[in-house]
Amino acid sequence: MCGQQVPYFNGAQAFALLEKQVAYGPRYPGSPGHAKLLAFFKEYLEPRASQLVIQAASRAHPYDDDSLSITNFIARFNPGARRHILLLAHYDTRPIADQDPDPENRAEPILGANDGASGVAILLTLADILSQEGPPIGVDLLFVDAEDLGRSGDLDNFSLGTKAFVAEMGDLLEGARPEYAVLLDMVGDKELTLPMEYNSWRDAREVVLRIWNLAEALGYTQFQFEMGAQIYDDHVPLLEAGIPAVDIIDINYPNTDENYWHTLEDTPDKCSAESLEAVGTVVTTLIYSEKP
Repeated sequence: MCGQQVPYFNGAQAFALLEKQVAYGPRYPGSPGHAKLLAFFKEYLEPRASQLVIQAASRAHPYDDDSLSITNFIARFNPGARRHILLLAHYDTRPIADQDPDPENRAEPILGANDGASGVAILLTLADILSQEGPPIGVDLLFVDAEDLGRSGDLDNFSLGTKAFVAEMGDLLEGARPEYAVLLDMVGDKELTLPMEYNSWRDAREVVLRIWNLAEALGYTQFQFEMGAQIYDDHVPLLEAGIPAVDIIDINYPNTDENYWHTLEDTPDKCSAESLEAVGTVVTTLIYSEKP
């Protein structure tokens, strides 16, 4: 541990930020909720970040005749530091509830309280902490768009925002290459269980062990020393770019018997401040235990 004290991560604050996002409605690209969230990000992050970088990218929409506009936000803290890490979460929500048990609901967009808003809520709370207590290293918070547009079996059209970020990463981060990255996805579930995601373990094992050992030392039993599923998520394009990247994710939402993932049931009442505080505290401790 370095000598810097670890600031308190407030789970109630994070939960309020989760609820704020959901109140905008579905937040898939092109939706009114998406536009409202972009405005909120600018208002919230600009006064807090040392530097706010907004990446605008465009490509053909994978399933419509329209073009797809992608907007990524990078809130940078201590950007002049020698060492840098990247923390990311996707803010877009799925435009179709294709896993809903009721076939009549499957064309409806989801609210994404856990799948989208939970990871973003932790990053927003971290932005507040980092603005008040400068980190010992460079920390870049990436709020990524267009993760959840893909259709089942079509991996090429998932994680489009992260792929756009990786393509321009050198310019966006002014040449500061992250030593490692941590992805927060579906981390607000009331029944939170976090096994070690397979791709993360295979390609970023040292970082996985640091995080899970920290969690154990802090007493957070949600982080389990068990092998989880192999998940295609926003960490994969980073792994492919040679950056060790870890996906902190509870894909069994809420548990192995029920499923709220990609359904209309993904609402704030299924999430908890306690879960957000557990993950947020572990990540905050990770940041402030780094050496300059």
